[in-house]
Amino acid sequence: MAQDLKTTLLLPKTDFPMRADLVKREPGRVAHWEKLGLYAKIQAKHAAQPSFVLHDGPPFTNGDVHIGTALNKSLKDFVNRYKSMRGFRTPYVPGWDCHGLPIEQKVSREIKDQNLTLTTAEMRARCDAFSESWIAKQTTQFKRIGVLADWANEYKTKAPAFEADILRTFSAFVEQGLVYRSKKPVYWSIPFETALAEAEIEYKDHTSIAIWVKFAVPAAEAAKFGLPADKPLFIVIWTTTPWTIPANLAIALHPEVDYAVADLGTERIIVASALLSSVASSAKIEPQPSVVLTIPGAKLEKLQARHPFIDRASPVVLADYVTTDSGTGAVHTAPGHGAEDYQTGLKNGLEVYCPVGDDGKYLDDGRVPADLVGLTTLETVEDLAAKKPSPANLAVLKKLAEAGALLAKAKYQHSYPHCWRSKTPIIFRAVDQWFVSLDKAGHRQVALAEITKIAANQGWIPAWGEARIRGAVESRPDWCISRQRSWGVPIIAFYGPDKKAWLDAGVIRAVADKIATRGTNFWYDSTAAQILEGVPLPAGWPASTDLTCGRDTLDVWIDSGSTQAAVLKRGQGGTSWPADLYLEGSDQHRGWFQSSLWNSVIAFGAAPYRAVLTHGFIVDKNRQKISKSSTYQKPQTADAYIAQHGADVIRLWIASQDFRDDIPVDDEILKNVGEAYRLFRNTIRFQLSNLFDFDAATHAVPVAAMDALDRWALHQTAQLINECTKAYDAYEFHRVYQLCNQFCSVTLSAVYHDILKDRLYTFGAAHPLRRSSQTAIHAIFDALVKILAPFLTFTADEAWSFAKTGKEYSEDSIHLQDWPVAPAEWTNSALAADFEELFKLRARSTETLEPLRQAGTIGKSLDAVITFQGGAADGVLHRHQASLPEFFIVSQVALEPGAVGEVGIAARHASAAGLVRCPRCWRWVSEIAPTAHGEVCPRCAEALNS
Repeated sequence: MAQDLKTTLLLPKTDFPMRADLVKREPGRVAHWEKLGLYAKIQAKHAAQPSFVLHDGPPFTNGDVHIGTALNKSLKDFVNRYKSMRGFRTPYVPGWDCHGLPIEQKVSREIKDQNLTLTTAEMRARCDAFSESWIAKQTTQFKRIGVLADWANEYKTKAPAFEADILRTFSAFVEQGLVYRSKKPVYWSIPFETALAEAEIEYKDHTSIAIWVKFAVPAAEAAKFGLPADKPLFIVIWTTTPWTIPANLAIALHPEVDYAVADLGTERIIVASALLSSVASSAKIEPQPSVVLTIPGAKLEKLQARHPFIDRASPVVLADYVTTDSGTGAVHTAPGHGAEDYQTGLKNGLEVYCPVGDDGKYLDDGRVPADLVGLTTLETVEDLAAKKPSPANLAVLKKLAEAGALLAKAKYQHSYPHCWRSKTPIIFRAVDQWFVSLDKAGHRQVALAEITKIAANQGWIPAWGEARIRGAVESRPDWCISRQRSWGVPIIAFYGPDKKAWLDAGVIRAVADKIATRGTNFWYDSTAAQILEGVPLPAGWPASTDLTCGRDTLDVWIDSGSTQAAVLKRGQGGTSWPADLYLEGSDQHRGWFQSSLWNSVIAFGAAPYRAVLTHGFIVDKNRQKISKSSTYQKPQTADAYIAQHGADVIRLWIASQDFRDDIPVDDEILKNVGEAYRLFRNTIRFQLSNLFDFDAATHAVPVAAMDALDRWALHQTAQLINECTKAYDAYEFHRVYQLCNQFCSVTLSAVYHDILKDRLYTFGAAHPLRRSSQTAIHAIFDALVKILAPFLTFTADEAWSFAKTGKEYSEDSIHLQDWPVAPAEWTNSALAADFEELFKLRARSTETLEPLRQAGTIGKSLDAVITFQGGAADGVLHRHQASLPEFFIVSQVALEPGAVGEVGIAARHASAAGLVRCPRCWRWVSEIAPTAHGEVCPRCAEALNS
C-alpha cells in the first residue's frame, strides 16, 4: 500500500537529463554554438542598438593558453555576455601579437637545436609559421573556455594590412618631428642582443658586488685646488657595477655637499663629510680618520683625477643628483652606461663611450686593456643561482686590487632590472637607436590630461589605476623604438653611402601602401631602389640606387599600441574608436595601456579608451605568483585545469574572486568552487524538475493571487536582480557570485524549496497553491539562469534549452535573451518585513525542536506540533496563521494568548495532541479517510480524487 501511495505523489522528474559531466559535454556545446552561428546571431539581434566595444589586447602567439590568459579572456567574456543581454551591440574582435622577441627566441632555439644556418627571410618565414600554428591552437583553447568572439574576423599584427597601419602610425611620429636617432644608454639584453622597452624588463632581487675605488689625484693637481699634496691623495667612488669602470670618464660631486679630506696615515682620501664614518667602517679603517680639510664640491670642479688602471684623466664634474644617502658622495660616471651619466656627459662635453659590444663582451677598441678584451659582462642564469659574478666583474676587481685602487668591497642586495625573457640582468649600454621624443609638441601633457579626463568619468577601475599609469607616463623617458631583431615590422629608414640616416613620413606611407599587399618581407627581399620605385623622394635625398635599407625593427609595443588604429579606427568587425573598455593585467599600465595611449595621443590627439579595467595575477594560497610557487606545481595551461574541472567551474572560480587584486588558486579553492557549482546546478535542476507539468501560458497565477510565501520569494528575486545588475555594472563579478550563492543556498535551498516540497509533491496537480509555487519557480528560474549565464555559460545555456524545448540543444540560446527585469509588483516590502519576523521565529522553533529530536521523541519536524504564546509577534502569526504549519514544516501550529513581550514557543509530539499520521504526506492530522489507495488525510484524498 505504501508503494501505491508513493506513486501518487507528484515527485519531480528524476530522469532530468542535465548532468555534471562538464569535461565530456562542454565541447559539444562549443560545436553547437559554432553550428548555430551564435556570435553572429547575437550581433544581428542588437544591430540597431548602441554598441559597447571591449577592445581585445593581443596575447603573444608563442605557447599554450596559460591559466592567467584564461582569466583575462574569461573576464572579457563575462563583460560582453552581460552587456549583450543588457541590449548593447557587443562587437568583440580577438587579436594576436605576432612579432617580437618571445617568438623569435623560440624559433632561434629550434634552429640552433637543428644546427641550421638561415637567411633573414628564411628565419622570418619560420617565425610566421610558428606564430600561425599557435594562433590555431590558442583559438581552439579560447573557444573551449567558452569565449564567444568574431573569430572569423580576428586581427593579426603580422597581417600585411595591419603592418601597413603600424607604419602609418609611425609616420605620424615622424611627420611631427618626434623621431630622432641618437647614441644613448638603453636597456640591453645580452642573450638576445637587442634593446628592450621599459615594459620588457622586470625588477628582481640581485646580489651585486659593491666596491669602493680610489682615483688618484696627482700632487700638482691637488696643489692647484688648494688640497694638501704631501701624501698620496685619492677621490673614492662607490659603484655596484665593477664592469663599467673601464668606461669611466669622470667623477660627479654635488656642488653644495661638503667633502672631507681625511688622513689615513700613509695616504688621504676625499669623500663626502657625511659619509666618512660609513666609508671608514666599510673599509675597516681604524681608528676613525682625522679630517684635514673640508671643501664644498663646487670648489673641486674640473679637478683632474686619474683612472685607476687606464692612462687617462677622470675629471670632477658637478651634478645635483649626487646624494649622501649611501656610497661616498662621489659618483663614478660612465656616459655610455647610465641615463644620469649620459646627461652629465652631454652637459660636460664627455664622449658617450661604450666599450661593450652587442654580445656583452669588452671590445678590442685600443682603449680597453688587452686582458679584459673578450670577457663578458653577462651573468647567466646559472651564475645567478650560484651567486657567481660575471667574468668581467671578476677581472676588473683583480685589476683594481693589483693597482692598489680597491679600498673595499662587499656584497650588496638590491632590486635590479632583468630581461623578461632570458631572466638575466640587463646592462645599460649606449648604442645608436631610434627614439621618439615624448615631450616635443606637448604630447606628454595631452596624455596626462586624457588620464585626468578618464578619471573624472570614473574610468580607471580600480581607481588606483589612475595613479599607476600617471606615474608611468610622467616618468617615461624618450621612447626607444628600435630593436635589433629579424621578426618584426621594419623601421622604414634608409642609409646613404656616408651612413647618414634618411627618414620621411611621406616615404614611409608610400612604402606602407606597398607593404599592405606584399607584407614586410618585401623590405627584406628587395633593394632600396626596388622598394622606392615610383615613390617621390624629398628634396636633398640621395638617389634610391645609393641608399640601403635599415635593418632595425620597431618595438613591438608600437605594434600592439597600433591596434586602436588598425582595428578600432577602421571599424573592423563593427568596432569603433575610442573603445568603451580595455581590460588587461595590472602590468599593462607600463605596457599596452600606456603604449596605446601614446600612439593614440600622438596620432589622433586623444586616448583610445573611455575606461580601463585592471586585474591582478594568479597566485597560490600563500599569495606567491604561480610561476614562483613552491606549493602549487600543477600544469599552468588552461587545458590542464579544464581537463580536471570543466570550463564552467574554472569560469565560476574566476567569477568568485575579486579580480582587482591578485587571484589565488589551489586544490582547496577549486574544490570549494566545485561545491558552489553543484549548488547552482542542483538548484536549477530542482526548479526545472518541478516544472515538468507546468505551462506558463495556461497555468501561471497572477502575482496578486499568489500565495504569500511565493510572493515573498519573488520579492527576494527582485532584490537579487537589482543587486546583481548593480554589481555587473560595477564589474564586481565576485559580488554577483556571492549574491547568487547566498540566494541559492539560503533563500532557496534552505528555506523556499524546502518549504515547497510538501505542496509540490502532495497537492493535486492543479491545486492553486501548487500552481502559485510553480509560477514563482518558473519566474525565479528565468531570472537566476540569466544572471548566471555570463559565468556558467555552458550550464545556463543547457538549462535554458531543456526548459524551453526539453532537449539538450536549442536554437534559442540563453545568450540571445534579454537581461531579467523584476516587475514592480514583485517588490513587497510589507510582506518582506512579515517574513523577516517569521524567519526569526522559525529559527527559534528549530532550536525548540532540536532537544526532542536528540532525545528520539520526534524524527522529522513533521512529527511535531508547536504552540506560540502571545508576544509582540502575535500579529504576524495571526496574519499568516493558515500557512504556519507549512512554513515551520510541522503538522500543526497553535496560537495562544500570552503576555506582551517575546513570543513563547512550546513543542510536543503530534500523537500527544491526538493526531494520526497520513501515510502519503506524512503529516499528522486529526483524521484519515479511506480512498482507493488506502486511508489518507482529507487533503491527500482531494489530491487523489483530482
